[in-house]
Amino acid sequence: MSAAVVGRPRRRDRARRAAPYLFVLPALALFAVFKLYPIVRSFVLSLHTTEGGRDTFAGADNYTRLLHDPLFWTALENTATVLAVQVPLMLALATGLAVALDSRWLRARALFRLGFFLPMVTGLVAYGVVFSVLLNEKYGLVNWLLQGVGIDAVPWLTDPLWAELSLALALTWHYTGYNAVILLARLQSIPAELYDAAAVDGAGAWKSFRHVTLPGLRPALLLTTVLSTIGTLQIFDEPYVLTHGGPDNATLTIGMYLYQNAFSYFDFGYASAIAYALTALIGVLGLIQFKVLGDRDRGRGHGRGRGRSRDRGRTGGKR
Repeated sequence: MSAAVVGRPRRRDRARRAAPYLFVLPALALFAVFKLYPIVRSFVLSLHTTEGGRDTFAGADNYTRLLHDPLFWTALENTATVLAVQVPLMLALATGLAVALDSRWLRARALFRLGFFLPMVTGLVAYGVVFSVLLNEKYGLVNWLLQGVGIDAVPWLTDPLWAELSLALALTWHYTGYNAVILLARLQSIPAELYDAAAVDGAGAWKSFRHVTLPGLRPALLLTTVLSTIGTLQIFDEPYVLTHGGPDNATLTIGMYLYQNAFSYFDFGYASAIAYALTALIGVLGLIQFKVLGDRDRGRGHGRGRGRSRDRGRTGGKR
């Protein structure tokens, strides 16, 4: 048998092995150009400063500058305040909403689920503009209603405390329905037999919710907590549209401060350092949340993905 005849099967075999890589090559190329390169480039920028229109290597100077920048710490404190107030409130509302939407007594469940999810598909800038109009101190609908019942107008967007609360209110309205849908999907996977067993043991609505529903929701609660934390730490559109970071930097977030340094002051090196500091913060908080909430779920072996149809509509609140 000639070498040419023997070589043909080998070439065909190599071609078959290479075919999958050829199919994924366009996606890898796009990822490298539009994702990987900007990540690497921004890290390189974070090690440089701009002097006289030229980039000069500065090592860790931008990161050292962060530690002594009071405005960065103000932005971090504002972001942490919104995170501490808005995320627990939103997840509590989302949990209650998921339980209500799963109720067997609720009619037109699909319509209600769609209604509560619709805010999520609203554009960030669009709903920010709507809230800025609603919360306008002089002409806003909210203050008009409050004055109609004898309550003085509230400086929603001009007072530091009320501005932070307004920002948290807007975020809660926008994302509660989204998290409720995630929790509802998990809720519907909890076996109905667990509620039957709890009822036989004499558990009421609250005990069934506490000992059956909440443990069953823990994986979804972990997911929504991590996603909400990441999203809140990166908020930009809402404070930019509602308050522009004011009053007196009361709603200046890390995302806004990054934007200002990059596109107002054209200090791309420092803005890149802020971005990587934010990335490190998100990573640390994510690991802590997985450690605190994730470890509790290990070894329990709930096995709750099998046992009840999607819309049977029984939860701990009805047993």
